[in-house]
Amino acid sequence: MPLEPAAAPCAWMSWSSGKDSTLALQLVCEEGAIEVAGLLSTVNAAADRVSMHAVRRVLLEAQADRLGLPLYVVEIPFPCPNDVYEARMAEALRAARSLGVGRVVFGDLFLEDVRAYREEALRGTGIAPAFPLWGRSTREVAHHVVDAGIRAVLTCVDPRRMPATLVGRAYDARLLAELPDDVDPCGEHGEFHTFVWDAPGFSSPIDVRLGEVVERDGFVFCDVLPGGATPC
Repeated sequence: MPLEPAAAPCAWMSWSSGKDSTLALQLVCEEGAIEVAGLLSTVNAAADRVSMHAVRRVLLEAQADRLGLPLYVVEIPFPCPNDVYEARMAEALRAARSLGVGRVVFGDLFLEDVRAYREEALRGTGIAPAFPLWGRSTREVAHHVVDAGIRAVLTCVDPRRMPATLVGRAYDARLLAELPDDVDPCGEHGEFHTFVWDAPGFSSPIDVRLGEVVERDGFVFCDVLPGGATPC
């Protein structure tokens, strides 16, 4: 009797709602070596938004719906002490393991300290990390995002690192051409964060419109609202 092929390891995608998470998910799904069974996101409980990206939970839920994947939300307070964050993530990882999850996929590109932190957080849990974008040129990744049809908008900008006027802009070839030379084109140093409203893995685009621009805690945010005749 021929042997059955081994099942792909079951994984959760560490999901920020942005372009890098979306591309990492697309790559592992195309390769087929890992089966993504859910999205794992942290949400600021007070604001009911994705941490740092400031994306409304309803839009996070819309992304999960378009991808056909369950969403697992870790609610954290603001401000969030590190011990509280780690305790709540550990609880989420125990739940993941109980569901048979053996991997967590991350969209990190090159920050060694971030990777080391994630690896240490998973040590001893029975869950291994996967970094499908790791070590790739961020310029190549940025253009891959655009060329792949991943459509995103800048929701948060650090005005100390790049022009605040770029918040709310579409993440496209025109934006990449306008970014200052000292800004990482993927925003890997925290220069900006994005929200993806359409991608090849979505069943349909998410209908969104731009709302108010505000400055808070040293960052400039553009609110993305559900609904609207024309996407961002």
